Amino acid sequence: MGDNVVHLHKNTDPPADTATVTTLTVVPEPPAAPPVPLWIRSSRAIKTAVTHDNTRTAARHSLYAAGGARIVGRRAWDGRTAARYERYMRTAEAAGNFDAAAEWEERGQRFREARHRRRMDLLHSPLDVAKGAGISVGMGIGGLVLLGIAMAVATKDVSDVVTPLMAVVEFINLLITIVQVVWGPALTIGPFLALLALWSVGAHQKAAPQWALPPNVRTGEGEPITPSIVVKALRDLGVPALRRAIAEMGDAGASMLSPIVIAGCGVEVDVTLPSGVSTNEVQGKRRKLAENLSRHEHEVFITIPTAARTVRLWVADSGALDEPIGPSPLVTDETMTADYAKGRAPWGQDLRGDAAALSLYQRHLLVTGLSNQGKTAALRALALWLSLDRSVQFWLADLKGAGDWRYFDGIASRLIQGPTDDHVIQATEMAEDAVTEMNRRLEARRTDPAAKFPPLIVLVDEAQVAFMCPAKDDDSRPYGGSKATSRYFMAVRKIHNQGRAVDVLMWQGTQDPTDQNLPKLVREGAHTRASLALGTEQQSRMALGDKAVNGGAAPHLLRQGLDKGTLVVASDGIAIPAGQASITVRTHFIDDDAAEAIAERAKALRDGVTTLHAVKREEEHDPLADIAAVIGDAPRLRTQDVIKRLSALSPTAYGDWSPGDLTRVLEDAGAEPYKSDGRMVVGRDRVARALADREDDGSASDAG
Repeated sequence: MGDNVVHLHKNTDPPADTATVTTLTVVPEPPAAPPVPLWIRSSRAIKTAVTHDNTRTAARHSLYAAGGARIVGRRAWDGRTAARYERYMRTAEAAGNFDAAAEWEERGQRFREARHRRRMDLLHSPLDVAKGAGISVGMGIGGLVLLGIAMAVATKDVSDVVTPLMAVVEFINLLITIVQVVWGPALTIGPFLALLALWSVGAHQKAAPQWALPPNVRTGEGEPITPSIVVKALRDLGVPALRRAIAEMGDAGASMLSPIVIAGCGVEVDVTLPSGVSTNEVQGKRRKLAENLSRHEHEVFITIPTAARTVRLWVADSGALDEPIGPSPLVTDETMTADYAKGRAPWGQDLRGDAAALSLYQRHLLVTGLSNQGKTAALRALALWLSLDRSVQFWLADLKGAGDWRYFDGIASRLIQGPTDDHVIQATEMAEDAVTEMNRRLEARRTDPAAKFPPLIVLVDEAQVAFMCPAKDDDSRPYGGSKATSRYFMAVRKIHNQGRAVDVLMWQGTQDPTDQNLPKLVREGAHTRASLALGTEQQSRMALGDKAVNGGAAPHLLRQGLDKGTLVVASDGIAIPAGQASITVRTHFIDDDAAEAIAERAKALRDGVTTLHAVKREEEHDPLADIAAVIGDAPRLRTQDVIKRLSALSPTAYGDWSPGDLTRVLEDAGAEPYKSDGRMVVGRDRVARALADREDDGSASDAG
C-alpha cells in the first residue's frame, strides 16, 4: 500500500475570541494502477517493430537478395534444360494454339539434340585438348627459340638465345604473384559482390512480398493483366478446392484460361473452373478477386457464359471506367431520325466500348435505380430518340414534376407534371384511357387483321408515387396499391397483357424498388428491364429478375454517385454476348439544352400537336369545340389527322369515330370538309364561323 500523505491546514482567520488552530489531516494516497502484463507489452512492441518503416525496409532488401537468387537459379535452370520450351508449349496448348505448341515442341527437341551433341563432344575433348596444347606449346617454344637465335645473331651474344624464353617465364611469375596478392581479398569480397548482384536482380524484378514493398509499388494499379496474374489471383481467392487444383496442374493453371483479348477499355478472359469448384464461389468473391488483380471492385465484372463450369472475367484498365464517354449521336448528328419498327435507339456504350443500341419495337420498358442516379435522363434519352419518328404518339405523366419532361410540350398528346394525389389520379385515368384505346384497336384488329395503328407510348416517370398513392375514388377503389381493385395497377397490368399486339406500350421509371412500390406482376411484365445502382442484391432481383442476377448482373455493386448513368440491362432488344443474361451500358447524358434542341427537331417533323396538361373524365363533350381545339392554329387539317387527335383527346368519346362521323358533325354545323390538294381537309375558319354562329343563335334564343 502507498504511504499516507499528511496535509497541514492553518486557519489564518480565526474568530476574535479564539486562538489560531492548526489541523492535521491524513489523506490516503490513491492506489496505483496495476502494471501492464508483460505479454501485452511484448505484443505491442512486436507489432510496432513489424509495422515500422525501418523494419519493412530491412525486410524488403533482404528479400530482394533471396528473390534475386531464386530468379537467377530459375534462369540458369531454364538455360541448361528444356523447361522453358515445355512451359511455352503448355501455355500454347492451354490457349488452344496448337500450331504454336507444335513449334515450341520442335524447338525443344532441337535444343535437346544440340545439348546431346555437346555432351558427346565433352567425352573426346580431354584428348583433343591435350593434343592441341602440346602442339601449341611446342610451336610456341620453337618460335621463342627462333626469335632468340635472331637476337643472338644481331647482337653477337649467344646468351640472347634464351632471352625471349626467360621473358615469358618472368611474365608468368608476375601473374602468379598478382593472383597470390588478389586471391585473398577476392575470396573475402567475392561473396559480397555476388550478393549485391543477386540483390540488384531482385530489386529490379520487385521480388518481395506485397507487405514489404513501398506503397507506390505495392498498389500495382494499372498493372497489365497476364495469364500468370489471373492464375495467381484465382489461386489466392480463398477457395481451397481451386487452390489445390491449380497446385496439382502440370501447367500451373494455364490450361484454365482462354486467350486474353482486348475488350474496349479492358480485357476479357474465360476461366474454365476445375471439378469441385462452382461458379458462384468465384462470383461471391468479386472484391477479393479484383484486389488480387490490383483493381477496384467496380473494375471487375464476372458473368456466366454458355460453357459449363466457366466464368467470364472482364477487367477494366485502371481508372478507365471513371472517364466519361462521348456525347450522344442525337446531339452530334442533327439529321438523325428514328424508326420505331426497325431502328435502335443509341443509348450509350457497353464495357467493350462498342455502341449499345436498344430496339423499342413492341417492348414494354422498366428503368429503376436509387434516387439521383440518372434514371430520368436514361429514360428521356430513349423518348427523345423515338420522338424523331413522327408516327409515334406519347402520353406522359411525370410524377416528380421537376420539369424534366417539359420539352415534350408540343410532342406529347398528354403531359401531366406533378407529385400530388391529383396528378396520380390524372395519370391513372390516362392509363385507363390507354386501356380503352388498346381495346378499341383490338376490336378493330378482329374486324380487319391487317389494320395498322400508330405506336402509343404511355410513359410514367416516378411510377412508385402512383403505386403508393393512398387516394380512393367515389366507389372506394384505391388508385395506388397492388390489389385487384387498385386502378393504376390494373390498368398497367392490362396494357402489359395485350398492349404489345396493337403497339400500346407501357414505359415506367421507378426508384428504390420494393414489393410495395413496384409489384411483382408489374416488373415482370416489362420486356426490357434496366437498373442503375441499387442498394441490395434483393433489389437487383426485383429490378432485373433472378435469371439475370444468377448470370452475373449486379447493379447493387455499382457505386452510388460515382456510376451515374451506368445501367445493367436485361432485354432481347439489345445485343448481349452469347451466354450472358444481361449487359452493362454506360449511357450518354443529354443535358437540358441538348434535350430542348432535339425536342425542337421532333416538333418540326410533326404537324403541331396540341398537348393536354390534364385529363378530364368523359361526361359531356362538344364535338365541334373539340374539333376546333385539335385543329389549333393550323389553317386546315386533314380529316384523318383530326380523327387521330380527337381520339387522343378522348378515346372514350372519339376512339371509334370514322370519317363519316366527323363529316356528319361538320355538315350539321355548316363547316363541311372540302378538298385541298386532292385530300379532304377541315378548315379552321369554317369551324370557327360555325361556333360563332351557334353562339349567336343561342344568344338570340335566350333573348326571345
